[in-house]
Amino acid sequence: MTQAYVFTRNGGPETEALVELPEKPEPGPGQLLVAVRAAGVNPVDHKLRTGFSRPGAPPTRFPVVFGGEVSGVVEATGPDVTGFAAGDAVFGSAATGGYAEYTLLPVGIAAHKPDALSFTDAATLPIAAATAYDGVNQLDLPPGATLLITGVGGGVGVAAAQIAVGRGLRVVGTASAGKKDFVESLGVVHVTPGPGVAARVRAVAPDGIDAVFDLVGGADLEAVAVLVEDRTKLISAGDRQTIARLGGEPVLRLRNAEVLDEVAKLVVSGTLRPYVTRTFPLERAGEALRAVEEGHIKGKIVIEIGA
Repeated sequence: MTQAYVFTRNGGPETEALVELPEKPEPGPGQLLVAVRAAGVNPVDHKLRTGFSRPGAPPTRFPVVFGGEVSGVVEATGPDVTGFAAGDAVFGSAATGGYAEYTLLPVGIAAHKPDALSFTDAATLPIAAATAYDGVNQLDLPPGATLLITGVGGGVGVAAAQIAVGRGLRVVGTASAGKKDFVESLGVVHVTPGPGVAARVRAVAPDGIDAVFDLVGGADLEAVAVLVEDRTKLISAGDRQTIARLGGEPVLRLRNAEVLDEVAKLVVSGTLRPYVTRTFPLERAGEALRAVEEGHIKGKIVIEIGA
């Protein structure tokens, strides 16, 4: 028997439960069975619970284990797996959910964890940091350019800001007033969101905004889209409908091991700090989700599971 935190149907927190699964998942071709040490918590986790699904996703089979990014230790490998062996410390995108004692990782989106990188920090990289890395690369701004990040205080925003600053970009970011000091500690010019946000951004960036990396969507995205004329420099990590209507593009996720290796190197080198601000044990996974769902967290929340 193994423990996992699941949702049993689409809906709100009432659908969540900590359950005992009858057995460990069995690794198939190209998969790793991983004993999970830590799992990152992301907004997409609670969105999936409410019924959100990506185009082309297979029908949901309940119960669904929460979580898409993990770190842990390889317990077994499936057929045709090379480059990994039992006992290897790894991190990557979970195929069978991350809020669990065991999960499966496809080798194409798994990487070896450097010794200098903790399991807790590694669990923040496969979704949040990798999305940030892909988005900053997609915008391809030269040093000295000015980047606006909406929702800069969350997990993706904190990573994107650090990566951008490390490349010599000037970063302006929107976040609640309560996150001002935290955001400024990242080297970001803080602007409060809400009515009049475009004017406030112009006031702190009188030479203009060269690109927008949106992490909020909806009305917040619409309010700042007017700041960039080149719509290839308007990207969103979450709101595909609004970004398409505005003529911009979604963040193009590469979802490969090479990106994971690169973001891990950024952490080890000191360029990227994961900023894990709270951790929870698996039995308190619901509290971790509520904290992210309410939207007031600075940085990342991680569920610590293994020894």
